[in-house]
Amino acid sequence: MAAGTMLELAGASSDIDTSDQLNMFEAFQKVFVVNGTNLKVADFVNTKLNHGELTTQHIKGDILTQDTDNKMVVDFTNTAKTATYGYVIAGTFDTTNEVTGSGSGTAFTPDVGINGMLTHAALTTAHAADDILTQDTTHKMTVEYTDTAKTHTYGRITAGTFDTTNEVTGSGSGTAFIPSTVDTSPPLWYDWTTYDTNDEGTYGAMPEAAYLGCRYHGRCVLSGNPDYPNQWYMSKVADPWNWLYSSVDPLTGVAGNLGDAGDTGDIVRALIPYKDDYLIFGCASTISVLTGDPAWGGERNTIDSTVGMFGANSWCFDGDGNLYFYGTGGIYKVPLGFRSVDNLTEITLPNLIDDADADPSTHRVTMAYDRKRHGLSICITKLADGTSSNYWYDLQLKGFFPESYPDECGVYSLFYYPANNNDLADLLVGCKDGYIRKFNEAAKDDNIGETNSSISSYVTLPIEHLSEDDDREGKLTSLTFELAGGAVGGNNDTDKVDYEIHIADDAETVLEDIKNSETAFSSGTLTGTGRKNRIRTRARGASLGLKLSNSAASSSFAINKIYGDVKPAGKI
Repeated sequence: MAAGTMLELAGASSDIDTSDQLNMFEAFQKVFVVNGTNLKVADFVNTKLNHGELTTQHIKGDILTQDTDNKMVVDFTNTAKTATYGYVIAGTFDTTNEVTGSGSGTAFTPDVGINGMLTHAALTTAHAADDILTQDTTHKMTVEYTDTAKTHTYGRITAGTFDTTNEVTGSGSGTAFIPSTVDTSPPLWYDWTTYDTNDEGTYGAMPEAAYLGCRYHGRCVLSGNPDYPNQWYMSKVADPWNWLYSSVDPLTGVAGNLGDAGDTGDIVRALIPYKDDYLIFGCASTISVLTGDPAWGGERNTIDSTVGMFGANSWCFDGDGNLYFYGTGGIYKVPLGFRSVDNLTEITLPNLIDDADADPSTHRVTMAYDRKRHGLSICITKLADGTSSNYWYDLQLKGFFPESYPDECGVYSLFYYPANNNDLADLLVGCKDGYIRKFNEAAKDDNIGETNSSISSYVTLPIEHLSEDDDREGKLTSLTFELAGGAVGGNNDTDKVDYEIHIADDAETVLEDIKNSETAFSSGTLTGTGRKNRIRTRARGASLGLKLSNSAASSSFAINKIYGDVKPAGKI
């Protein structure tokens, strides 16, 4: 499908509990969904052959052959032994000829069907489950589902090979169509289990529940089992279906906790892999790191024994491999190498944790590195209603900038989409109302679905002392603004700018007046680009603060320069 477009994985509809915690990770061209006791796989590489129940299943790595020309490498057989998934390396499997394997698995004919997807124009009426689609009398498909857009119909092809020339009709009331594309390896959706749940002696057992997952060193890693919150589990290397723990196999599955000898260990809240070099465990009150493979000389060390991490998604890496996370005392940075922890908000935002008042049971904290804008988005969202408090951390300025979004845009997830087409690459924002949005510098309003909302923005400049002598006041006699824009082909012209001048005998009073929206000593509105007429404001005091703002719809503001005249005045 074309880059930048989305395809509904319709089989997943109503098969995920979105009221419960949910995490996903990519491995082996699949997406593994970790949703408590609901563990699933979205498979983008395999073909599914449906057949009668096998006496003996084909094992991972077997080569299936049909009519000498069609070949498949087996990846997985379901527990019922009625479906085999694998990567087709030659030919196109059919429902007529027998399939044999290189191992001891039973031969079969995929008479129950080969999973397929027919792409077509939007149907007036979708085909229902179990409808029989027929093309040219000899090609047949049993429908499983049609996506919401009614442009893709999924099912089991039970006879023949569909083409893009002839009309397809159905046994139900669905609209007839001519396929534009026929695909016998569409994305698949199925349960994530061990290869054979009845044979723990060969394949081990997965945890009964998990809320955390990642890929590390070629292994699938799970944690967050409510019954054993201090425990982590790893599959066998390159085998998501094998969780057997062995002392003689260097690729074996592994399990462990993060405590010292005799200690139960801390509660795991986040799994954070960095390439195949490090796996960081973000816990409730500690941070640890695993270096290397745990079954082959790996080593675990504590990074910090006093700092904890908020949750599964409250972290990100920047472009240099430094880790940032929202933790028990603010926002932290762990430089590449993962040996120390620095609190970035200890001085600049000392009350961040108390002000946000976020709780893992009611809030989601998400963080992401925005490659285009060279900074971090930090979003603290209340799950119930989407209310949020957010921050932009500019990596060039090393400064935090508070942001708030409409409740409809409360951020539930952040993901940077690294498309090959730079026009499509961007930070994607999953919002409370179900929309996926992105930041747009050209837009002057926030999109909240069917309507737009004006953006209220402001900046308070550093408070200035008006005299070199701390015991004396100064007098502001004039102020001149130079607004941005006006040149042909330059930056966008500024819209109006509202300004407020606050003055007092100490900086603290000025700051409180601005924060509490007290009446300004002087205020006004500036319009147009370039240098404005001098403002003959005469304000006497020791400290001066200047606030600039704009909250009008479809507008933004930018300032090039502000300068003024100050004269000495008397004692404070």
